Order: sequence, then C-alpha cells, then structure tokens
Amino acid sequence: MKLVILDGYTENPGDLCWDWLKGLVDEYEVYDKTPAELICERARGAEIVVTNKTPLTRKTLEALEGLKYISTLATGYNVIDIEAASELGITVSNIPAYSTDGVAQLVFALLLEMTNRVALHDKSVKDGEWAECEHFCYWKTPLTELSGKTFGIIGFGKIGSAVAAIANAFKMRVIAYSPNTRHYDGFGSVEFLSLDEVIAQSDVISLHCPLTESTTGLVNREFIEKMKRGAYIINTSRGPVLNEADVRKALDEGLIAGVGADVLSTEPPMADNPLATSDKTVVTPHIAWASLEARTRLMNIFKANVEGFVSGKPVNTVN
Repeated sequence: MKLVILDGYTENPGDLCWDWLKGLVDEYEVYDKTPAELICERARGAEIVVTNKTPLTRKTLEALEGLKYISTLATGYNVIDIEAASELGITVSNIPAYSTDGVAQLVFALLLEMTNRVALHDKSVKDGEWAECEHFCYWKTPLTELSGKTFGIIGFGKIGSAVAAIANAFKMRVIAYSPNTRHYDGFGSVEFLSLDEVIAQSDVISLHCPLTESTTGLVNREFIEKMKRGAYIINTSRGPVLNEADVRKALDEGLIAGVGADVLSTEPPMADNPLATSDKTVVTPHIAWASLEARTRLMNIFKANVEGFVSGKPVNTVN
C-alpha cells in the first residue's frame, strides 16, 4: 500500500516525524508542497493521498486510479471535491478539534494587541522614548479595558465555546449567534441572540463560522452598518467570510476601531491586500493552528485516521 502526502511542510517543518508511517504502509512519499500540474504524477499509484491545502478536484480524482482514501491535515476539507470522492468510492477523513485552544488563545492575542498596543509601546521603550520621558509613564494611543464590554460570537462550536470561556474570564458580557440550537444548552453565561442582535450589541465580534455559500462575504458593508461604531472584528475562521474591500473602507472611515485576522481571502495574500496594508489591523499569517502542541495533536489524529483505514474501520470520515 502506497501513501503520498502532497503538502506536508506546514504540519511538519522538521520538528515532528513521519517515521511511524513505516509500520502502516509499504511505501510513502512526503512532499513539502505540490503544484497543481504535479498532483497526478506524484499521487499516481497511491491508495492513500494526504492533503492540507492542495486541491483535489473531480478531474484529479478521476485520474487517480486505485485511490481509495484521502485524509486531510486540517479540519476543513473544502479543497476536496467531496461529491466526486463519494461517487468514486473514495473515503475522506479530516482532523477534528485539534487546534481549539490555540485558536481561542490567538483570538485574544489579536484583541489585546489592538486594545493595549503592546508591540507599539515595547518599540517605543526600546527606541528610548521612556528613558527621555519627564513623567513616569505615557501611552501613545488610547487604551481599552475589556471588562464590561460585550463580546459577540458568530458560530458557536467547540472553538466558539472556548472563546466564550475566556471572554467570561475577562468579565465581559458574552452573546452569541448559532444556527444550531443544540449548542445553547450548558452555557448559562452566554446569551444566545439573533444574528442582527449580536451584530448590533457587540463591542467585539469574533467569527467562528464555517465557510459556506451563506457565510462568504458575510461581513460586508450592510453588516458593518449594523455594528456599533468603534467596535472590533476578529476573524480566525476563514478569510472569505470578510469582504475585505468593504472592511478596509469602513476602517478608513473610522466605522470600525480595528480588525484582527489570522486568515485572508487568499493565502499567501497579494502584496496590496486591503487588510494586510492597513495600520488599523493586526494580521498574522494563519498561525492559530500552528503551535507544536496543536500540530502534535494533529499528527496523532492523522495517525489514527491512517490506522483506521488500514484496518478497515475508517474514522473521522466526512463522506
């Protein structure tokens, strides 16, 4: 049995190990990244193909005779044509719930950077401004306290609920919108409201919804006009949930205080991406999932996926 990993570098840039695969398959190959024109050549003859962000289209799947199983190296699997895979008898698994705590942590790293401007003040001190100051302290921008503010969550799955717990610890009022009412039970500290109510009442809106037809471009001009003036937006879900041009215009007009984003509409972004070039945003290069701890959990779940398929009992299947 042959296994091919098409884009393994981001999961394992050298601090983890693939050697455990030797005990499960006869042959395996790991590529750091695979361009579209080389997918079929590299995956030819493999019963198992592994992808993170390399697209597997219907045309590609039809060309890969003998392919029986695909495992992602991520929770999202929109890069795979699931309908085609199902029609072709190819089982697909993903990696669920490995980065929950890391994503929740980064939500507040982004928010605190915008409200406390730690990097700005650290640079100021290192540039000698404090040493030259006649007062014992100074601040270069207005500072914002989170206690008492309203934190709105759109999408209340595992990550949304983890974020809610941290917001509660900051003594914030937490409100949330989720189309799935089963999430409502057991969260007495969270008020579940309509989407429009969450938009209108929040001082901070944190997005945790999947990328679907209905959520693509969700945060657009109409959405922003319903928001409190001077609120913050945090996006650690999927880049296309934001209409980046509309959001940048609102930032420039002062309608939004700031945007923290770990994801953009295209990754890597174009040099002139409207959010990556604003001084009112804090943008990180899709790192919420990337701690060693989270990637180790991912590797362990991936191992369980491969073991399950090899033993005839696939797990974490999405089709």
